[in-house]
Amino acid sequence: MDYRTATPADLAEIFRNLSLRMADQYTAAGLNIEDAKDEFLMSLKEGRAHTLLDDGNPVAIIAWREVGDAAQTAFAAHESFFSRSSVRFCKAHIRRIQELCGNLPIDSFSWSDRPEIAKWFKVLGFREKGRENGYTVYELDRA
Repeated sequence: MDYRTATPADLAEIFRNLSLRMADQYTAAGLNIEDAKDEFLMSLKEGRAHTLLDDGNPVAIIAWREVGDAAQTAFAAHESFFSRSSVRFCKAHIRRIQELCGNLPIDSFSWSDRPEIAKWFKVLGFREKGRENGYTVYELDRA
């Protein structure tokens, strides 16, 4: 896997074949697909989004923004993204994003109760920070 600065074409490609589990997350968060795309587009315009590539093909987008004393991430992916090799790549990549944010803690929000989600965040180095209003906040401490 590899990454590059995300483009509007990448965003269109990811959302054209968005994973059902991702679409469910947006719905649970109270967003429709267009709202989610708009949020990503703002991050793209600010240079705060990467496209994740598998054999040169876009399979996911991760965006970030600094909010107070932490950075927050947003994520969209094709179903093909969810594999062991992706987890290994993302473990290092999330630390790259953390460096870009001045080593702030990173908060990620999940509206899923699927057990593999908690396991995935743990493997990436996140810990459960808390639960509120139907979602779980996972935090990656400073490096």
